Amino acid sequence: MSKKLRIAQIAPLRFPIPPRKYGGIERIVSFLTEELFKRGYQVTLFASGNSKTRAKLVSVIKKDLDEKKIPWADWYWNIFNHSSAFQMEKKFDIFHSHCGFMGIFFEKFIKIPVLHTLHNIPNSSDHRWGIFKHFKDYLNVVFISKSEQKNSPLRFKKEWVVYNGINVSQFKFNLKPKNHFIWVGRIDPRKGPQNAIQIAKRLGLKLLLVGQIQSIYKDYFQREIKPHLTSKIRFIGEVPQKELPNFYTKAKALLYPIEWEEPFGLVMAESMACGTPVVAFKRGSVPEVIKDGKTGFIVEPFDKQGKPNLKGFIEAIKKIDQIDRRECRKWVEENFTIEKMVDGYERVYKEILKREN
Repeated sequence: MSKKLRIAQIAPLRFPIPPRKYGGIERIVSFLTEELFKRGYQVTLFASGNSKTRAKLVSVIKKDLDEKKIPWADWYWNIFNHSSAFQMEKKFDIFHSHCGFMGIFFEKFIKIPVLHTLHNIPNSSDHRWGIFKHFKDYLNVVFISKSEQKNSPLRFKKEWVVYNGINVSQFKFNLKPKNHFIWVGRIDPRKGPQNAIQIAKRLGLKLLLVGQIQSIYKDYFQREIKPHLTSKIRFIGEVPQKELPNFYTKAKALLYPIEWEEPFGLVMAESMACGTPVVAFKRGSVPEVIKDGKTGFIVEPFDKQGKPNLKGFIEAIKKIDQIDRRECRKWVEENFTIEKMVDGYERVYKEILKREN
């Protein structure tokens, strides 16, 4: 495939590229854009004006939507972003959208192919699948895990799986951690911080929680998290990405007692890159990202009463010293690097363009 291939990356406008703090999708878009540019492709990034990239940046809005206090549910700027990109189709060989199916309504008006990475899919009962069904026979779709592909209620004629990748060099390996545990993520009941707290209380563990509190979950935080914070169970808040490795590398393990079908879970890969094993419920991508018994432990998510299996999780934590932290680092280096991810997308681009020509 020619290194002169002209690729347009269409990013969501919620946060800048890369994000200041929280923003898993935005971080992946940044990694992909910069690595493709490094490999010699002609890359254009359609993102907010306060984004930073070595590629060409095109913006329909000066600042990201979060900074402008525009609600999550307001998609007008993102639609504008797609329409502006597609109007420039003669300048590109392929479009790559990272906004779900945002661009599908424009595809019939352009002649070059579009790839959609589904960074998370709607629930199978979501009414949007009824719309997606009308377009399924010609869409190019990437899922970020095999579990996401399996959980999709639609099969697409052209679909692939490409795992996310991280910049491993940013995560310092540590063979000798301190005697505390961490939970990292968005403050959201589906991410399980309330479960991590209950587990820590039962075992008397020191637990540090790191994450962003979005406005829709402020009441949840006040009700379910804040009353349980103590000198041993502390909420650090949201930290910049560059500071996050310090939390991973010093911890004995990352606790990830999630209550949803995790699409990928960057925090698991980031933690293991530092040598810090992960204990997680068997939901979504967890069995693909964690090597059970080697880089952490995978726990059945429900007890006999159908409630979160905290007892099983506790038993797994008691075995955490059996994990060789060097195996955690090796596993990420072999499977979840930026280079591995971009290799995957290169193959997908090649297949799409070969079929189109």
